[in-house]
Amino acid sequence: MKLYIETLGCPKNFNDSEGIAGIWEKAGMTVTDNPANADVILVNTCGFINDAKTESINTIFDMIRLKEKQILVVAGCLSQRYPDELVQEIPEVDIFMGVNDYERLPEIIECYRTDCRNGEKCGQAHVYRSPAPCEFEEFSARKLEDNPYTATLRIAEGCNNCCAYCIIPQIRGGYRSRPMESILAEAETMIAAGTREVILIAQDVTEYGRDIYGELKLPELLNRLCQIGGDDLNMGFRWIRLMYCYEDKITNELIDVMASQPRIANYIDIPLQHVSNNVLRGMRRRSTSGSIRNTVDRLRKAMPDIHIRTTFITGFPGETQEDFDMLYDFARDTRFERLGVFAYSQEEGTSAGDREDQIPEEIRAERADSIMRMQVDISREINDAKVGSSLDVIVDGTDEEGAYIGRTMYDAPEIDNTVIFSSDDELKPGDFVKVQIMDAFDYDLVGVQVK
Repeated sequence: MKLYIETLGCPKNFNDSEGIAGIWEKAGMTVTDNPANADVILVNTCGFINDAKTESINTIFDMIRLKEKQILVVAGCLSQRYPDELVQEIPEVDIFMGVNDYERLPEIIECYRTDCRNGEKCGQAHVYRSPAPCEFEEFSARKLEDNPYTATLRIAEGCNNCCAYCIIPQIRGGYRSRPMESILAEAETMIAAGTREVILIAQDVTEYGRDIYGELKLPELLNRLCQIGGDDLNMGFRWIRLMYCYEDKITNELIDVMASQPRIANYIDIPLQHVSNNVLRGMRRRSTSGSIRNTVDRLRKAMPDIHIRTTFITGFPGETQEDFDMLYDFARDTRFERLGVFAYSQEEGTSAGDREDQIPEEIRAERADSIMRMQVDISREINDAKVGSSLDVIVDGTDEEGAYIGRTMYDAPEIDNTVIFSSDDELKPGDFVKVQIMDAFDYDLVGVQVK
């Protein structure tokens, strides 16, 4: 049997899809990149905010229009969150499966096919929605891309932060760290498969280890990952990238490890969400305006070239004009190298969603747009300052005109800036080259390979 997987949402979902593909192949079946040739179509959905839910629903209906005799499976966060509603609203789907049942996919498909042959349940969707386990559960197999030069490495699952606007703990369960030896073993496998850039992921990467070791263990994990390959940067991982870090757990020890290890990219993703203490308290964040500013200063002092990626939420319930002005001024003065802003999404089942002091949607959106308009100028000025420099670039591919496209260590795949450059060499994805920057745009750099 052939399986086609359509994945939506964050890198954690794509990591799940790689696990699903590995489980499927381990069972002796194949994965295809063409839904028309598949026996099973699986949509791995996102259910985090309204826009993500809309995209997931639209994709499900796209697959329904393609569906002929295929079994259609809707999996992921949306299925975990809304199983009963989805069964009623989308009867064309054959199976709904939550985030804790991926290991059972071959068994689930066989069960469905058996019922269909018996003619008993073909007209009614099968629903699987197991509760989150108490400990980290590993995929029995994982299928990396054919050229996995950049790949994610999951170090934990679930979340204990319980931010007022977020539904993730209800979907993914409590925080469960993965044993360190298991992470290191998979890292060795990834390196052997050709991975050069690894992106550590979890709902909260900085929380790693507290639940199973009694203390924060991310610094130790990073040191041990950096030891793979020894002193030769052409062995082991070339870049180790940190995503989804919480500000209140960015310790001096973590910063020291980042600054001292050449394999760790001078890049960090910290979803700060706001800087007003009034809003941060309402969000149930443990950060304060003072701690945020202090952490940014500590990072930049230790690594003057660090590029900090962050996200803000505008229009959170109760956000006053004064709160927003503080956020705007902070973004303007701090000049984050990478910044995204989202208008608050009112989610049922969250404490923020039940508040009566909701901000009108048009004000939420206008506040987000105003910061992003300012950020375009900041991004352009930061890029302009790179003109004339030579930077290490990882090759991602080519554009329609044959120019190479890559990224610096300051840029995560899919979400950050790109480098468009020319070269006389035949390059392939995953190659590292030195590029002299000749020109700059709002979110792109242009250059030529330096021999």
